[in-house]
Amino acid sequence: MMGNLFSADGWLNQSITDVNNILWTYVVLALLIGCALWFSFKTKFAQVRMLPEMIRLLGEGTKKDGQEHISSFQAFAVSIASRVGTGNLAGVATAIAVGGPGAVFWMWTIAILGASTSFVESTLAQLYKRKGKGTYIGGPAYYIMYGMHSKKMACLFAALITMTFCMAYISIQSNTICGAMDKAFGISPTVMGVILVVLSTACVFGGIQRIAKVSSILVPVMAVLYVILAVVIIIMNVGMIPHVFKIIIENAFGIQQFAGGTLGMTMMNGIKRGLFSNEAGEGSAPNIAASADVTHPVKQGLVQALGVLTDTLLVCSCTAFIILISGVYTNQSLNGIQLTQSALQSEVGSVGTAFVAIAILLFAFSSIIGNYTYGEMNVKFLTSKQGWVWFLRIMNGAVMVFFGAMASLDLVWSIGDLFMGCVTIVNLCAIVYLGKQAFFLLDDYSRQKRNGIKSPTFHRSQMPEIEDKIECWE
Repeated sequence: MMGNLFSADGWLNQSITDVNNILWTYVVLALLIGCALWFSFKTKFAQVRMLPEMIRLLGEGTKKDGQEHISSFQAFAVSIASRVGTGNLAGVATAIAVGGPGAVFWMWTIAILGASTSFVESTLAQLYKRKGKGTYIGGPAYYIMYGMHSKKMACLFAALITMTFCMAYISIQSNTICGAMDKAFGISPTVMGVILVVLSTACVFGGIQRIAKVSSILVPVMAVLYVILAVVIIIMNVGMIPHVFKIIIENAFGIQQFAGGTLGMTMMNGIKRGLFSNEAGEGSAPNIAASADVTHPVKQGLVQALGVLTDTLLVCSCTAFIILISGVYTNQSLNGIQLTQSALQSEVGSVGTAFVAIAILLFAFSSIIGNYTYGEMNVKFLTSKQGWVWFLRIMNGAVMVFFGAMASLDLVWSIGDLFMGCVTIVNLCAIVYLGKQAFFLLDDYSRQKRNGIKSPTFHRSQMPEIEDKIECWE
């Protein structure tokens, strides 16, 4: 019975899949695309026109007030630690395997448009952040609570995002690591699951400061190595690049897909896997964005928008090009991380399988500790009782990690899609309601830049109508 419950075709997986089809087809996709378009137009496509400013802000220092605040770059690195992981290597492969090469186009589209959504949510998180012990705290739960004055909705979001990242997503990361290590080195999922339980439990007891410092070093290094390998493969096969773009575009809008009724599947899988990877609109990155020490809320909004573009247009594209160049995506028996491994193996030999296994171990493990950060922040919003934090650490570091190792690939992705859809709906409703405040802050930031101010600043008195709801920004 347990095997059937956890299997790819078990009744639990089928039930969740049916719910996901309804939820994503009629609600989440419409909200995601509608909000992304609305925010893009209202910000005059700031995610594109302010790209040089985003890059400049990464190197800007923090305010010096004697406290151990997270820097803008560290906040960027932790959010990337959660973004860059399974979604980039296994999620892209799953999107292509299920939705075809055209899914890549829709991943690109939702990333470019969704970067504006990430900008709005992270800017709001900075605006409504609160003073914690040695650092700032904040996120959607806080801007819902103090911006929308809805404690019930804030608690709903906090509970949903904790379950999404510390339970559903953790199991996906664990499942992917185990699948990769099994294919590359023959390590059984059970053994690898136990190893991950020990490692993740040890890390989550280190706190946000340690996670931030580790991520700021580990994530850029592993991302650069993976991108370098992809660039080498692309250069080796440069003559195939026009063909790769051709099949992506043809499958994204192809008559064959439209006639066969698979165009919707292509769009849905591209957008779902793109959202899982870049998290724009989910309300995850704002939790760490709020902890950054900057002089203006817009600064971190721009930095987090850059994170979305980096994740999808760079890292996800690397995986997509490797798979499409290799041609192994036509093998219907391959899916998830094993498709990516097979693609690399066809290009660089057996070393490719081992490289992906090691890369996914680093990518996904950094996601496990990054995801835990979001969960702890929101548990602390819900309750001041330390016992719940310890419970979360055990659930995150042991229970869900081991569940992911044992469950089927289809089941963990179905559970992830379900929670991802629910938490995204709540967050998008909130930022649509509060979006005008982010637009005001962007106008203020742009005005100061036009007046020659290199590093714009913000004071809460500039927004007298909500000044009493803003704790920081004295």
